[in-house]
Amino acid sequence: MKLKLFILAAFAPMALAAQTPNFTITGKIGNYNKPAKIYLDYGSDGNGKSDSCELVNGTFKFTGSITNIASGRMTLSREGIRDKEIYGAGGIGDVIYPSFGKENIHITSADSLYNAKWTGSKAYDESIAFIKAVGPPVMTIHHNANIALNRATPEQKKDTLFFKALDKKVNEMQASRRTKILEFAAKNPDSYFAMHSLAEANYKTKPEVILAVFNKMSEKLRLSYDGQSLYKMLNADKVTAMGAAAPNFTQKDPNGKAISLSDYKGKYVLVEFWASWCAPCRAESPNLLKQYAAFKDKGFEILGVSVDSDKAKWLDAIKKDGLTWTQVSDLKGWESEARKVYGISGVPANFLISPEGKIIGSHLMGEALNKKLAELMN
Repeated sequence: MKLKLFILAAFAPMALAAQTPNFTITGKIGNYNKPAKIYLDYGSDGNGKSDSCELVNGTFKFTGSITNIASGRMTLSREGIRDKEIYGAGGIGDVIYPSFGKENIHITSADSLYNAKWTGSKAYDESIAFIKAVGPPVMTIHHNANIALNRATPEQKKDTLFFKALDKKVNEMQASRRTKILEFAAKNPDSYFAMHSLAEANYKTKPEVILAVFNKMSEKLRLSYDGQSLYKMLNADKVTAMGAAAPNFTQKDPNGKAISLSDYKGKYVLVEFWASWCAPCRAESPNLLKQYAAFKDKGFEILGVSVDSDKAKWLDAIKKDGLTWTQVSDLKGWESEARKVYGISGVPANFLISPEGKIIGSHLMGEALNKKLAELMN
């Protein structure tokens, strides 16, 4: 059994316009040399970038430009294969998720990124203080849970009670963190990290509870990129309520053709949010193929909306899964405009739209989707 992470802490790189570098990250991790690499994915105010650097006697250097405090993912791969370290290391790869600002930063460690010491970054220090106040980030919680899984005895790995206890601990830690984020934000209305994390607290929390805290945050933070993105999500429940007119959006298909939801007027359409890296999304593909084949001649369509940022991986997933319906993406990753409008906090997620353009179902997976379509089409 593997713990599954459905909350996206997505670091979706997009192209940044050429700008004068305003941050530097230098470091020394052990004495690694080629093929060892450090990978850095970072985003600020909806803009992001991916970079990499070969290690020379353990040293590396990154420079770049950001508009605000950046949230990032840094990966050390001793084999020079980032994806293997992130996705193929059983959840315990040498991956960290730091925040940093327009600063000259230095990090050092004798062996790994996970144990590295950061100096020269006020933003990083403030993020660590925030973590101490509210608890470890979701990624760290799951990292530690996966370490526990790897250390489990053969007997424990066969024991369902062991997995249930571990799942319970993970869920309790995440719930505690969400509660503490709200408490911290209420007491620290000028905290960037509190505003940045309120979207996480929104998971399994009533929007009005988050809004009450949001409205007391400083005006600067409420009007910031994170603040406005959160505000859209908090109001998405009203926008996507049953019977509401489905918000229109336009994104491009793999060939660059603009496709709008409004193009499907007169048909039942399932707006399916997914991503190439999302295992539960891919697991639902066979069922979607079956339902599409059964009902496409009766006025049923699917519009796949990917929250990918890597076009090649998006196209590869479409091909491997044999998806035959229209696929679109703005390739902004978790910054997808359609995702924000619909208030999606994780994938897979979907909305069923009537021929009149009204929302008549949401988050329909597996048998629930099959039953709904059978009722409508038959």
